[in-house]
Amino acid sequence: MSKKTICFIVNPISGIGRQKVIEKLIDEKLDRSLYDYEIAYTKAAKHAIELSKDAAFRKVDIVVAVGGDGSINEIGKGLINSTTAMAIIPTGSGNGLGRHLNIPLNLKKAMEVINACKQISIDTIQINEETFVNVAGIGFDAHIGWEFAKFGKRGFSSYVKVITKELPKYKAQDFELIIDGKSTIKNAFLISFANGSQWGNNAFIAPTADISDGLMDIAILKDFKFMNAIAIGYRMFNKSLDKSSFLEVIKTKEVTVKQKDIIAHIDGEPIEVGNELRIKVNPLSLKVIVP
Repeated sequence: MSKKTICFIVNPISGIGRQKVIEKLIDEKLDRSLYDYEIAYTKAAKHAIELSKDAAFRKVDIVVAVGGDGSINEIGKGLINSTTAMAIIPTGSGNGLGRHLNIPLNLKKAMEVINACKQISIDTIQINEETFVNVAGIGFDAHIGWEFAKFGKRGFSSYVKVITKELPKYKAQDFELIIDGKSTIKNAFLISFANGSQWGNNAFIAPTADISDGLMDIAILKDFKFMNAIAIGYRMFNKSLDKSSFLEVIKTKEVTVKQKDIIAHIDGEPIEVGNELRIKVNPLSLKVIVP
């Protein structure tokens, strides 16, 4: 049986530095009887898209995203509707998609998942001219994405510091949502467009999201008083936020959002989108390696 080809794409500045051990990890744990491998390092933002597109063009069997959700999203973009599957070695700050797919955070065990080579197909989501794999959003989480990008230091503790600073100051906003031709105004603290169930670090914004059902979960967190924040946070981390009266979830294939000067994020990375978001599910458009 001929060997499969595998390309590791490494973000050298991802998360908290765990990606630095990747060459040793490959040497010790990758099954060489199954794979011939190569390694590519990203040099700038969006470089991973180019590298993964090139791998798909060359018919590489598997591209491994070594990084966090931003890196995974870029690599996923380059592989959509190709025959090349994406695998994940999670080295980011939150690892939202990896956690949703039950990829072990232990890097040696994550490599064992790659060696087993079980493959499924998942949905991706188009947002204006961009595509994402896990979660995009507007409102407070987008605001935090922009503030976190300016903070300078990665990691969960930095997220907590930014959220603690910004939460008391942030005000809910009105957004126009058009679903199935019907327009409605939602006053929301934040709105997430969820393919996977969580942002990362087991913060579940859409606990019932199914990444292969052809639908997105629009998770609308309503305005709340500061004293409710702890209870909402508790529900978020014990995967029961959908039971809260503060969360409304709408499952749909397509939605348009209108608001002046929308601030948004895609898998934690801030983006500028103008006054309108057009969001649509691409069913089962990305192959991934899972446990």
